[in-house]
Amino acid sequence: MDRNMRPLLRKYKHKKRIDDFKTVIVTTAAIVFAIIFLMPIILTITNSFMSASEIAANYGSIFATTEKGGKVFVSNKVNLKLIPDMITFAQYIAVLFKSPQYLLKFWNSVFYTIPIVVVQLTIAALSAYGFSRYDSKAKKIIFFSYIIIMLMPYQVTLVPNFLVSKALGLYGTKWAILLPGFFSPFAVYLLTKFMRRIPTEVMEAARVDGANEWMIFSRINLPLCKGGLASIAILLFFDYWNMVEQPLILLPDSDMHPLSVFLSRINTGEISLAFAVAVIYLIPPLLIFLYGEDYLVEGISYQGGIKG
Repeated sequence: MDRNMRPLLRKYKHKKRIDDFKTVIVTTAAIVFAIIFLMPIILTITNSFMSASEIAANYGSIFATTEKGGKVFVSNKVNLKLIPDMITFAQYIAVLFKSPQYLLKFWNSVFYTIPIVVVQLTIAALSAYGFSRYDSKAKKIIFFSYIIIMLMPYQVTLVPNFLVSKALGLYGTKWAILLPGFFSPFAVYLLTKFMRRIPTEVMEAARVDGANEWMIFSRINLPLCKGGLASIAILLFFDYWNMVEQPLILLPDSDMHPLSVFLSRINTGEISLAFAVAVIYLIPPLLIFLYGEDYLVEGISYQGGIKG
């Protein structure tokens, strides 16, 4: 081997060892963080197959209350068990066949979330097309108002929503949840930013070819925004599937509450069913995330170009 090549070879091997070491460190850190984040989900799933007596023995001290309803100080260590002593489906049988109120809350969550996602995306698509295509002072003022409203936490607008729903006679009905969700500015803002990245030359070329405004919107804009629509739909689903404040304030009847509200109250009653109900509650968002993961990444990373 040429003497001039030996230093380069040693330098290459040294750099390769450093790169391999960095890869091992990053991979190890990723595995550790993955285990930390997945452990609560794994514990919930495995513990859902425990018997009622085993759950009470392991976790009963966490949910114990005083005679006045206050919390009890946990003096003993909680026994976190990954594998049940005896696997049983008693929790799921009780939830699915013996306790219809749990399924009622589950379907309440579905009936609130799905219409809000569909209608809000429909309104957002039409509004975002107008905001991205036409320029005027009124449009800028309206869009700026959307940004201001979106930046406000929901707790800030909760009292106005309560007062408006009272005045309109919607308080205590599902419309008190649905209507504010339909016209939320979140999807409009994100989809407007998304549509602004679509080259105007594409739409002008379609107009020259004889396409009208609806054809440009439905056949050009929407297909190019497929990733953005999917990613926004996933985010909206997660947001409204987990809502708590809105139904607590606007729905006095507990039979109308979604499962997200009901989960927080299971622990004070039948704690033996808490894990099974949590697993059932987890299934829809988990399936949606697994199915739409590629769309979510595409929507976040999309830069407005057109694939060849």
